[in-house]
Amino acid sequence: MQFREMDERVSYQQQLRESGGPVVLINQFTMPVDQVEQFLNVWANNAEFMKRQPGCISTQLYRGTAGSTTFMNVAVWESAGALGQALSSPEFQRRAAAYPAGVTAAPHVFEKVAVPGICVA
Repeated sequence: MQFREMDERVSYQQQLRESGGPVVLINQFTMPVDQVEQFLNVWANNAEFMKRQPGCISTQLYRGTAGSTTFMNVAVWESAGALGQALSSPEFQRRAAAYPAGVTAAPHVFEKVAVPGICVA
């Protein structure tokens, strides 16, 4: 699997060292159409593992419409540190190595933003 930074000014690795929370991981995956089935199998296997890790609150996978091969994983974690610990575990590293070579991931960590009269943080 190849990685791409979503924000060229702040790396994903920098974000995982932050201490705040809760955070939302948004990970965009793209791939050739012939790799979708294998991607879904590997993602489900990884998600099952991650859901059992300390700090994981939820995860949901979305797919672009009209036959798109772009997927978005949206996962809520208690903290970026908890996410970083789960990602660095040898078990997760072993599982993640099963993604097809043609898959590209663009992960980024977000926090809720308060906008008066619109939404709360």
